[in-house]
Amino acid sequence: MKKKIYTLGAAALMFFVSGCDQDFLDKKPTQQLTPEQIAEAVKTDPDLLAGNVAGLYSMMYDMWTGGTTRHDDFGQKGYDIFMDMLSSDMALVGTNYGWYTTIVRYQATTDFTRNEAYTPWRYYYRMVRSANNVIDLLGGTDAEPEGELQRHIMGQAKAMRAYAYFYLSQLYAPGYGTGSEKILPIYTDAKMPNQPKSTSAEVYNLMVDDLTQAIEYLEDFNRSSKEQVDKNVAKGLLVYVLSARGTNADLAKVVTLTNEILTEGGYSITSKNALYGQVDASGRLLNPESGFNNVASPSWIWGVDLTLDSDLDLVSWWGQIDLFTYSYAWAGDPKKIDASLQASIRPDDLRRKQFSASGWPYFKFFDPARVQGGQRNVVTDYVYMRMEEMMLMNAEAQARLGNDAAAKAMLLQLMSTRIEEVAGKEATTGVDAYTDYLNTLSNAQLIDEIFLQTRIELWGEGKSYLAMKRLKKSITRGANHLFFAGETFSWDDDEMTFPIPQAEVQNNPVLEK
Repeated sequence: MKKKIYTLGAAALMFFVSGCDQDFLDKKPTQQLTPEQIAEAVKTDPDLLAGNVAGLYSMMYDMWTGGTTRHDDFGQKGYDIFMDMLSSDMALVGTNYGWYTTIVRYQATTDFTRNEAYTPWRYYYRMVRSANNVIDLLGGTDAEPEGELQRHIMGQAKAMRAYAYFYLSQLYAPGYGTGSEKILPIYTDAKMPNQPKSTSAEVYNLMVDDLTQAIEYLEDFNRSSKEQVDKNVAKGLLVYVLSARGTNADLAKVVTLTNEILTEGGYSITSKNALYGQVDASGRLLNPESGFNNVASPSWIWGVDLTLDSDLDLVSWWGQIDLFTYSYAWAGDPKKIDASLQASIRPDDLRRKQFSASGWPYFKFFDPARVQGGQRNVVTDYVYMRMEEMMLMNAEAQARLGNDAAAKAMLLQLMSTRIEEVAGKEATTGVDAYTDYLNTLSNAQLIDEIFLQTRIELWGEGKSYLAMKRLKKSITRGANHLFFAGETFSWDDDEMTFPIPQAEVQNNPVLEK
């Protein structure tokens, strides 16, 4: 999708993103437009709000939104890589250029002076600040917006504020959600001075309130592109928040929300033919619907259509992961699936074909031209959320509630599209064999199976770390990791959570009050 340009809206957003008296954001520059002038302009032309909320979405993929000019600083997908590496499902198997070495060596999660501890904090609080500015223009957090457009903008802004706080709560706290432990400062308007940490219960309550209201406000919103948050995206975000908090009432609500998305959202599961790239003897792609590179994919709930106007190249998710992009992966810093995880994929599972024998993901993620180092200007799209996540979250919630039969039925619905019948093999392969296997599992074993299938299905998409934390799991690194191979890390080890960065500790005098 081409970036929409709204002259006053764009100027306003630049003011919002840069203008802040909090020390974790840029200092306020001199601008011609004041917030008051912008608010007055919005009263006479509410359409200007659309330009401001569009800036929230572009921040998700723009370079250097974490406050540096580093080549691992490019929005949400950059932090998806951080999380996949922290959970050890993604192995860094080359260090010619040095990116991500402090992540895989767990230096960034144990040293608050590291840039990698700073950039997620700055990015997500920058998102909070920008969302708050949009909310303030509509009268503030407690205001009831008047008019359809205002409701839709408020819903999107509140969902994006909750999105930012969710990732902050995962990356910078062990991951509780109901307690009195203090984890993060809360900002609900753009003029608030430095704040102390709030409790995990307060942070989660804010996210739940924001997303519940967003779903209500977006009920009749028909988005123009998948880049925008609609009610299904807001529901999906609420699913993650409630699953992380994890009370029985939360999990029951997760079942309801995921069922609504799956039955009413209009999405369809990634087909067997789209799961992995199939090539002929010359390397030419035979199934162009594969590659997880097109926002039009029917399973994608939330994603962005990257074009030449997006101005992305080497500094991008594709630039770090894809062999067929002019990339670090191609040039000497490959990222592969953890060897133990790869070995755990059933021989009759089609997702096994997403990876080379040595673990390259070049049949799952790729530029369709499939020329090694070929894509210079990135136009392959980003996925943020897809239907399969909701199927797995539904199965997980059912299992955590003790509803094993319902959990197995949902998991089997997914796996029946992932398993192929192998002619001439014994009865240990195929969907029937997998069904028999599922029926032998105890509740604890079923939860382990759902966790495993989440890791396999969503490899490279930043979701395994979230699952590890909410299920309180440990992961042992496979043999192909350069550092800590064979060592086990638990979800609550210090290595799994970033420290609040030095800049915030030094510049927020009330942080620990």
